[in-house]
Amino acid sequence: MDLKDIKAIIDLMKKNSLTEFELERQDFKIKLKRGGNGAPAYDEPAHLTYPAVPASLPPPAATAVRLAEPPSAGGLEIKSPMIGTFYRSASPEAAPYVEVGAEVGPDTVVCIIEAMKVMNEIKAEVRGVLTQICVDNARPVEFGQVLFKVRPL
Repeated sequence: MDLKDIKAIIDLMKKNSLTEFELERQDFKIKLKRGGNGAPAYDEPAHLTYPAVPASLPPPAATAVRLAEPPSAGGLEIKSPMIGTFYRSASPEAAPYVEVGAEVGPDTVVCIIEAMKVMNEIKAEVRGVLTQICVDNARPVEFGQVLFKVRPL
C-alpha cells in the first residue's frame, strides 16, 4: 500500500463520516482514527515496518474470510473480512444465499458485505454445515466479527 492509497482511504473516511478504519493483510496492518478536529490520527507503533506488497495480490474480497476454531463449540466461524453492511441475499427480493442446515463448500457464497458502495461476495472457504447465522440482515458489521458458525464435515 502506498501513500496514494492511504490518502484515498482518508478521503473516503471524510466523505462517509467514518471515525476509524482498520485494514490487515498478512504482514501489513494499518489503523486510521480521525481526531476531534476531523484530521486523521495515526495509531501505529514507530518501530513497525512494512514489506513490499506484490502487485499480484488478489482483491480484498477474494482473500477475505478468516476462520477460527472456537474452543468450546468444536466448529468453525466465518468472520467478516471488513467493515461494512451485511446482506444475506443479492437483492431484497432474492432468496438468501444460505440458511441454517445448508451444506457449504469453500466456493459457496454465503453473504455480501457492502463497503464504500462496493458489494463484496463472501465465500465460506470451508466445507461443512451451517449451524448459526450470527448477524441480522442489513446490519453493520466490524472487521473480524463472526457472521456464521459452521460444523465441519
